[in-house]
Amino acid sequence: NTKQQKRLKALEAKAVAEATATADAAYTPSASLLNAASAKPLLQQVDGPSLAEYYDEGSAAGKESVYVGRSVPIAAGGSLVVPIQVSTPGSVVEYAVENKQYDFGFGITAEREEGITIVKEPTRVDASKDAITGKFLVGSVPCLIQFQFENDFSWVREKVISYKVTVTPPSLQTLTAGRRRRAKACLKAVEEDYKTTAARYQAVQDQRTLLETELEQLKLEIAEKEKTLKGVIEEGSRCKDRVGLRKEQMKELKDRLENGWEDERQLSQENQE
Repeated sequence: NTKQQKRLKALEAKAVAEATATADAAYTPSASLLNAASAKPLLQQVDGPSLAEYYDEGSAAGKESVYVGRSVPIAAGGSLVVPIQVSTPGSVVEYAVENKQYDFGFGITAEREEGITIVKEPTRVDASKDAITGKFLVGSVPCLIQFQFENDFSWVREKVISYKVTVTPPSLQTLTAGRRRRAKACLKAVEEDYKTTAARYQAVQDQRTLLETELEQLKLEIAEKEKTLKGVIEEGSRCKDRVGLRKEQMKELKDRLENGWEDERQLSQENQE
């Protein structure tokens, strides 16, 4: 039995190591990290916890965390959510759930910036005889694990559950290997984004140069139009004055032709006298 247990433990450790390597190799930085004002947030996520913190007795970074709830009642029609924040990549979450009697709803989700992953589909379970156990890896962080217990399908019976959740951070070897795998995967993502962004930047710069050239041309055209407009306005003013003058001249000439000249009328009047 001891040999079998050791073999199973070794196989489990191998499976966890392979899953961790796969998760690290598939790491992709989120949009907020890529668009951050500085490189620091992205590097902090790639680096993970500092090794000095990891082995500091006063720090919780490298220590196992245990969350326990004993005989927790869930009212009829109610629910219970147990949130657990995981901040170290490569951590293993192990859980055991029991209840005294009757079934209840149980599910697990993992929430990250990029979305929600369903770790365990919500289903009705009965853990009164055998505890419900499981174990899973948290590859990328920060990650909020939500253990959800539901009693919404019962409007009479209260359910009483007990749970134990253990979060085990990775070993030093796994941690250091993981940061290298994440750095390699992240570098690939950053290089691809760099190429795309650099091409876009060049296109934007070319567009800017074109628009600035067109704007300068428009400015020259506007200056020429303003000059032409000024000449038109001046010509209009001269024409307006001339029109006024011509009207006055036409009026006076017509009056002379129709009514005669003033001096002629005076002379005619004197001769009559």
